[in-house]
Amino acid sequence: MSEMGVRPIAQLKCNYIAGDELWEGRPQSEALCASKILQSAPRGAGYVEAHLKCFYTNACSMRNKQEELEALAQSQCCDVIGISETWWEESCDWCAVMDGYRLFRRDRQGGRGGGVALYVTVGLDCTELSDGDDTVESLWVRIKGQANKWDVVVAVYYRSPSQDDAADELFFKELREASKSTALVLMGDLSLSDVNWEHHTADTSRSRSFLKHLDDNFLVQLLKEPMRKGALLDLLFVNREGLMGEVAIGGHLGHSDHEVVEFKIFGDRRKTATKTSTLDMGRADFRLLRELVSQVPWETALEGIGVHQCWSLFKGHLLRAQEQAIPKCCKSSRQGRRPAWPNKDLLELRWKKKVYACWKQGQATWEDYRDAACLCREKIHAAKAQLELKLASTVGDNKKGFLKYINNKRRTRENIGSLLDKNGHLTNRDIDKAETFNAFFASVFNTDDRLWDPRCPELEDRDC
Repeated sequence: MSEMGVRPIAQLKCNYIAGDELWEGRPQSEALCASKILQSAPRGAGYVEAHLKCFYTNACSMRNKQEELEALAQSQCCDVIGISETWWEESCDWCAVMDGYRLFRRDRQGGRGGGVALYVTVGLDCTELSDGDDTVESLWVRIKGQANKWDVVVAVYYRSPSQDDAADELFFKELREASKSTALVLMGDLSLSDVNWEHHTADTSRSRSFLKHLDDNFLVQLLKEPMRKGALLDLLFVNREGLMGEVAIGGHLGHSDHEVVEFKIFGDRRKTATKTSTLDMGRADFRLLRELVSQVPWETALEGIGVHQCWSLFKGHLLRAQEQAIPKCCKSSRQGRRPAWPNKDLLELRWKKKVYACWKQGQATWEDYRDAACLCREKIHAAKAQLELKLASTVGDNKKGFLKYINNKRRTRENIGSLLDKNGHLTNRDIDKAETFNAFFASVFNTDDRLWDPRCPELEDRDC
């Protein structure tokens, strides 16, 4: 390249870290790139705007990209993250969870590959519309708006190139149900490479059928730039004008050959504010607590009363002292909590994105972007491995931190497997499972139950 070869890119990174005062006297192209870097710094977690910040990508397997996804979600303060081709299965529950987000996922059944996932920050009130059919790799989640208005349905869908017509019809049925919402955002890889979205034409009958159903549900496709090797496979649809804006394509997740698309969904969303109060031990006055408890004449107060009365009296005095000595605060949510392992490696992630922008503008080479992506991936993996090694080596002295890290990884939606009812039949539907549990628990409470077991001789009545 002309002025932005490998050496200038290295200088650009040093100046990006040091600050914008080093850009005086630089060429205009480099100064422009630096100004974009400084202006696009992520806002803090407490910044509130009337929009949802979202991004979507086809991951082509999430098995080695989860760490970079967590760092990206933290650095960009994302509210909604859509992923297609997760390639997850049941054994991936451990690595799929991301702290601060609710995870909705649908894995491919009976085969390798495929699968979709949707991360929604815990600060939003959202529900999954339906479990749907396992043959269709789609998720539909409703995010509730302020005062029961401006609800929006966010969906992610992956359509395999080998998907049959029956699965297409099932998806069209789900689409018709979801389109009843006033606001719908659909993202995904639909494998419609023969569709010309500018002229709204298609070469095959299946693609024309897709276009017809999209038109029937008033969906408009917003992406124009190819997302994978010159093909426009990943698509973004909305059914209402002005619902979405600031759509931008930039970078890759790991070594995926699909690019990431970022966008914003406009409108006020309902925040799930917790009303649970907890004790603020950081501001507690333990000296006052001891003084208040010691002022009670315990020997006189507890004399001549039973055990239950003693406990009630002690508990009452302790709670009154606690109210005076320990203040309360609202229990904080997990929204905005960053993962435990990222530190300055988030800077490498932002640098990777900036090199990508310079490469798209012709100011850097593909090798520069590839090296930045590899360096970012290595740093992120090393940071997480270092944290896990530290937790494992100090588990004897820091059991709380170790168990906290483990429990955060286990917070995922777990489905109840098939159950046998009282007749020995296998139940698969949720309503049948609920009836099976209800019948089992109800059978415990009946008039034939006794307080003792005749097989236990020590519980039998004996004559003294």
